[in-house]
Amino acid sequence: MSQTGQTASSAPTTFGGASAPRSAGSGGFGALVGRAIPWFFVVLFLVFVLAFLIAPTLVLVVKTFTGDHGFTLSYLTGLWDYQYRIAFQNSIILGLASAFTGLIGGFFIAYTSLQPGAPAWLRSIITSFAAVAANFAGVPLAFAFISTLGSLGFVTIMLKHIGVDIYAMGFSLYSLTGMTVTFAYFQIPLMLIIITPAIQGLRLQWREASEGLGATSWQYWRLVGLPILTPSLLGGFLLLFGSAFSAYATPYALTDGNIALVTIDISNVLSGNVMSDPQVGAALSTGMILVMTVVLAIYSIVSRYSARWRR
Repeated sequence: MSQTGQTASSAPTTFGGASAPRSAGSGGFGALVGRAIPWFFVVLFLVFVLAFLIAPTLVLVVKTFTGDHGFTLSYLTGLWDYQYRIAFQNSIILGLASAFTGLIGGFFIAYTSLQPGAPAWLRSIITSFAAVAANFAGVPLAFAFISTLGSLGFVTIMLKHIGVDIYAMGFSLYSLTGMTVTFAYFQIPLMLIIITPAIQGLRLQWREASEGLGATSWQYWRLVGLPILTPSLLGGFLLLFGSAFSAYATPYALTDGNIALVTIDISNVLSGNVMSDPQVGAALSTGMILVMTVVLAIYSIVSRYSARWRR
């Protein structure tokens, strides 16, 4: 038989110009493993969420509404007592103040560093510092600020030498204001990381088109820039609020637990210091969950409203 005939006979059978399907066993085990590995990690993630998020939350809710004689609302209504109400008030104020500080500072720093005329080295320094500072919190952060802006901190003493006594003027690092200043150290870099990609998404053509139609800078930001950035700004604000609202190590190390915060009250329950009723701690935790649920609902409504311009 000719070489051409041998080649044709050795080719796979075709039908309608398409290659014949491969045998079912060809590569079957390898393909099965390839499909199973991603699903393994998905299932592992779901188990992790169930074990460390959903299950503890359900336990907290059950304990909140369970007393010695069954179902009760006394622990939840007890959150209106003065000491718990002040703790929630201080935690919410701290969360809002530090989130707003981070939002404003992070946005303007990111916007300035991304301007066409901004030097590349400045952008590199800001990005590198933000990546490090955004993860610097807890006891080391509190110690750094006590050494810097504490009553005997070196900046405080240097200011006294030039006639400026910030503590005599009403500032105190060991207060909500002082904690807001301390939290700004990592809240501003965190917001900078979040908002930078969104600002980079603003196309120069949109600004040029607005100016070509006679729009002022304020009209551009009100009608184009801010509607585009609003979801990212709201998402960043929510993240910053949650980070400050749930913070424990930094406030406790900074104030030694002398300022009433929800996280510190929960710690007192767990340690048996002052309060030892586990249902009280569960109620406080449930209250924090309710606050974050309300914040998430507000974010969802405002984010949906801000996205209408794109329809």
